[in-house]
Amino acid sequence: MSPLSTASVSARLETQPVASVDDAADDPAIWRNAAYPAQSLIVGTDKRAGIHVYDLQGRQVSFTPSPRLNNVDLRDVGGSIGVLVAASDRQDLAQAQMAMFRLDTDTKGLVPLGSIAVGAGEAYGMCLWQRASDKALFGFVVLKDGRIDQIAIDTNGAVPTGKRVRSLKLGTQSEGCVVDDRTGILYVAEEDVGLWQFDASPDGSTIPTAIAKADGNEIVMDAEGVALAPSGSDGGYVVVSSQGDNAYALYKLPEAKYVGRFRINDGKVDGVQETDGIELMLGDFGSDFPSGLLVVQDGDNRPATQNFKLVSWADVVAAFGWAKH
Repeated sequence: MSPLSTASVSARLETQPVASVDDAADDPAIWRNAAYPAQSLIVGTDKRAGIHVYDLQGRQVSFTPSPRLNNVDLRDVGGSIGVLVAASDRQDLAQAQMAMFRLDTDTKGLVPLGSIAVGAGEAYGMCLWQRASDKALFGFVVLKDGRIDQIAIDTNGAVPTGKRVRSLKLGTQSEGCVVDDRTGILYVAEEDVGLWQFDASPDGSTIPTAIAKADGNEIVMDAEGVALAPSGSDGGYVVVSSQGDNAYALYKLPEAKYVGRFRINDGKVDGVQETDGIELMLGDFGSDFPSGLLVVQDGDNRPATQNFKLVSWADVVAAFGWAKH
């Protein structure tokens, strides 16, 4: 348990539990419906069974069987694909892959688009980056041993294709990652060590910069999910799941300076423990989430199976007073 002061918020809503028992729900992604924000969708993995789509009331609106998917991310790439959903695929523990889907925003279902081979090893974490300068799309697949393979993804055809353009490396087991589309900075959580950043550019430096240690203070290991609350051209916050004490650590951008931590405690719905994946998106998502939506995996949702909790960003801001920073 961290000795540092930790604020408290509660979730507004929660998703229906996943069907699989034990450690199953893992990582969420958010698609925001710009025209009708309250009709936005959440995509979440059940790493024992497949991938769910939920509405903002937490109701499951579709399910696509696909065993052994772990982390998930999405981007609106336009063209014939529209909203592309990518997930790290662990079906073959010796050969990492990215499973690809199209999110049909009318039917709210996922259309499988095949997979992209990544490289030798077990796929674990995954995140996407859409480069600001030219909208080029890249996937970062975090292998369980700490290697990070960067894949250039071509979405011009009916089915996405990709090729590995470089590999990065952390020393031990890593998973959670997110890329800041504005700045091209990749943030990766090395579970027992802490949070790092890399240059996401394919020709950039492969040397990581340490941001925070999982030393029992800011982050209590494991360091798990990573998410962004962007503001302006390079500001905002990085949020990291401090799984070891059921909390979340916060870092102010662009300098990634620690500013505090919070927990999601019991309220309208039960609190959150042992969070794996997290996702955060700012903007209007309707009356429950007027300034942004934080979705977190709940590792202990007993007596039901695991699920995802939905937290209003406005509640985090109110509890934490980030305007001071």
